[in-house]
Amino acid sequence: MSFTEKKSFYKLMFIILTIVLMLGIVISSMTGVADISIDKAVRILLSKLPLVDDLISLDDIKKNQITIIWQIRLPRIILAAFVGMGLSVSGAAFQGMFKNPMADPYVLGISSGAALGAAIAMIFGLGIGAIGIGGVTLFAFIGAILTVSLVYLIAKTGTKIPASTLLLAGISINYLFSAAISLLMLFNHAQIEKIVFWLMGSVSAASWNQVYILVTIVVLETIGIEIFSRDLNIMLLGEDSANSLGVEVERVKKILLFISSMIVASAVSVSGIIGFVGLIVPHTIRLLIGPDNRVLIPFSAIGGAIFMILADTMARVAIPPTELPVGSITSLFGAPY
Repeated sequence: MSFTEKKSFYKLMFIILTIVLMLGIVISSMTGVADISIDKAVRILLSKLPLVDDLISLDDIKKNQITIIWQIRLPRIILAAFVGMGLSVSGAAFQGMFKNPMADPYVLGISSGAALGAAIAMIFGLGIGAIGIGGVTLFAFIGAILTVSLVYLIAKTGTKIPASTLLLAGISINYLFSAAISLLMLFNHAQIEKIVFWLMGSVSAASWNQVYILVTIVVLETIGIEIFSRDLNIMLLGEDSANSLGVEVERVKKILLFISSMIVASAVSVSGIIGFVGLIVPHTIRLLIGPDNRVLIPFSAIGGAIFMILADTMARVAIPPTELPVGSITSLFGAPY
């Protein structure tokens, strides 16, 4: 396939996936216990957009329907989309950085660190956070960041960070913190249900404050990873070859490690642990468009958003009015894959 043909193919795929994403948002917004027609859902969504808001009439739509979509469903849909986006992009980055197809966003123990922070917040009743963010979310984020820092310090050898040592340190810390969570649950039976539900992953507590913060972090950090996508491509040839071609491998690894960890920490802190998204979405995108990280990163972002919206919608409607943890849905897709 020539360069021009590839470019046309990428444009076509990007348009198709974007349309699928938009359709997913609309369908998810009208789906749930409260039945809202597609016409009303579209009009409610468009009524908040500049330039077209004055052209949309909501006179025949009940106020509670507007509230359901705008205050309950839409924040949840957008949060789910950007959680999927962040996990997919960081998964693609880790797979490229470690040259390991089994690498995922939680490979460095970030999930267990976030879970430990969340468990501590639940057990000690630290429900009040800052800037509109709950205490559990805040402690989960802090736990994830501290875990990455600890793994980095353990794995660091002089000025280098060997990939194998980093992975082993991440696995070790993951088991250590998982054991700590088990002990906390053993001695705090009253909080077991809350902790287990958080561990299974959910975006049911989504708020606009969480959306604003997560969107900002994911967009900026995804742009940061995209800037280093060419270096990621070269690093796939091996560190020695990459160094000889002018790539500062250790510097790039440190930057990508920091950026990817920030994305994962932010995503996990608002959603809990949602498995397989960062593992299967990048591989699925590779099957569609190839391994070039320059296009893999943005396509993984869109693919992750679509996948998470689909999974969260299924979690909401599978057995109404009960809601399933979205992590269980992603695992049902991920395990067979």
